Amino acid sequence: MSEKILIVEDDLVLRETLAYTLSKEGYTVLAAGDGPQAVEITQRENPDLIILDIMLPGIDGFEVCRLVRRESSVPIVMLTARTDEVDCVVGLEVGADDYITKPFSMRELLARIKAHLRRDRLVRETSLAAIPLSVDLKPPLFFDNLQIDLNRCEVLLNGTQLSLKPKEYELLVSLAQHKGQVLSRAQLMQNVWGWDYSVDSRTVDVHIRWLRCKIEPDPDNPTRIVTVRGLGYRFEG
Repeated sequence: MSEKILIVEDDLVLRETLAYTLSKEGYTVLAAGDGPQAVEITQRENPDLIILDIMLPGIDGFEVCRLVRRESSVPIVMLTARTDEVDCVVGLEVGADDYITKPFSMRELLARIKAHLRRDRLVRETSLAAIPLSVDLKPPLFFDNLQIDLNRCEVLLNGTQLSLKPKEYELLVSLAQHKGQVLSRAQLMQNVWGWDYSVDSRTVDVHIRWLRCKIEPDPDNPTRIVTVRGLGYRFEG
């Protein structure tokens, strides 16, 4: 069964162009022209990825993203005609996984879609699959009251499982496996998003902020994920 992609775009020409291109790539395409319709289709069809424009009639893309995130961790790529940094960061903060600015290269959009679907599929398959007894299990990583189970792709804090999005988990693992080392934003982008994947460094910063809110006793004064000014981030455990 082909993966389902929901296109949420009020520009009919762009929506049909995207639908045609994605259909040619073998995806099952769903389409919505406004915010309320996007939410309704998401709840009914459970798409594998959403391409979401910010400027929409009814309710805007930010609110659609908030509503979807209450029930689903589906990858969301936001489209924006704006170049304002605030809009891009707000999109990430309300739950988007990525954003791309109009006008954009169709090849770049397809590369991002494939990367998100591939990683989301890998995380889901890893977390749901039973681990055969013959497979060498990876030992969990322990940092005081924080435990990372590399086999089940789970993170426990004080014994309670945390709800992390796939890239939050991958980012945490990348940092934890290099405890005490400074990793630059470029290194983290390579480790988590892939060497051939174009991601703004602000994406890393936003995901770091999310992680701190979930694993730090005081996110405003982090002691686990420490910022090394001008260089990057260091995991102290």
